[in-house]
Amino acid sequence: MNEFLILAINPGSTSTKVAVYQNTKSVFLKTIRHNSDELVRFKRVVDQFEFRKDVIMKELEDADIDLNKLSAIVGRGGLIKPIESGIFTVNDSMKKDIENAIMGEHASNLGALIADDIARSLPNAKAYIADPVVVDELQDVARISGHPKFERISIFHALNQKAIARQYAKSLDKKYEELNLIVAHLGGGISVGAHYMGRVIDVNNALDGEGPFSPERAGTIPAGQLAKLCFSGEHTFEEVKLMIKGRGGMVAHLDTNDAYAVEMKAKSGDKKAQLIQDAMAYNIAKAIGQMGVVLKGRVDGIILTGGIAHSTYLVDYVRDMVNFIGPVAVYPGEDEMQALAINGLMVLRGDVLPHEYK
Repeated sequence: MNEFLILAINPGSTSTKVAVYQNTKSVFLKTIRHNSDELVRFKRVVDQFEFRKDVIMKELEDADIDLNKLSAIVGRGGLIKPIESGIFTVNDSMKKDIENAIMGEHASNLGALIADDIARSLPNAKAYIADPVVVDELQDVARISGHPKFERISIFHALNQKAIARQYAKSLDKKYEELNLIVAHLGGGISVGAHYMGRVIDVNNALDGEGPFSPERAGTIPAGQLAKLCFSGEHTFEEVKLMIKGRGGMVAHLDTNDAYAVEMKAKSGDKKAQLIQDAMAYNIAKAIGQMGVVLKGRVDGIILTGGIAHSTYLVDYVRDMVNFIGPVAVYPGEDEMQALAINGLMVLRGDVLPHEYK
């Protein structure tokens, strides 16, 4: 069996993760932290391109990684046009949409740009993205909101949800496409998706305004109260946006986005911390219940994943509410780097063909 060397790049809001895999075996993994002073000088996310690329190249050089041996470079996909699930070749259309921020700005947008720039200087490597947050497999009825000016859109943790769902299916000696699953990614943002035979037919917009509240996002909030706040004259548009994403959810209630710290406060007797922690778990469970209805009760498994799934207390709270729907499996944390590499490997082995972004 051929051995392939694959570079995975995952830019986040305050870090850049870079890894090299020999097929599925990690041979190099590094998380580069960026403090606010380093990033505040950049007006737009795309302006960070050279800075982020340079720190990646330095880390690879220091680790004596021979870039000429790379067969693929897979970047985390960002906010591009809604696309189907899978792996996409980075092309000029994709780069143009990222540079113009057609769906908004996020550090993940840099994944494709950096991957493509590095690949262009190498003899054999091609650049790809895989399962970006804009993967859209919603059934038509799920797109309709209560007003024609507002359409429900699919923005969620597609890369981790799909990877963990496949891992769970493998544990049952089944194919992902044979199962009905509910997957809840519990992190800085929380997304809960209904996976019907390999397609996510319904999921909350985990970025800016739907679903359970999370450590830093408000999730679904009362629309009438929000409208009144917007026209009160007390807050700017940017301030309201921050209440919804960035300073919403747990951080708005408790002035911290550290779910573990909140759990420790609750254990020490802090009643407010206990209430907010329970409310977040309660809302996660409610969202899982909604997706159980979407799947008409035919649920082969409920999967809890993401960083907050390390919390035994929260997992037990959610399990107690939802285990009547289906068996609950817990995959704490996320391994998006390996998921990127596995997608690249599937292309290199010819198991799947890369899609063309249009």
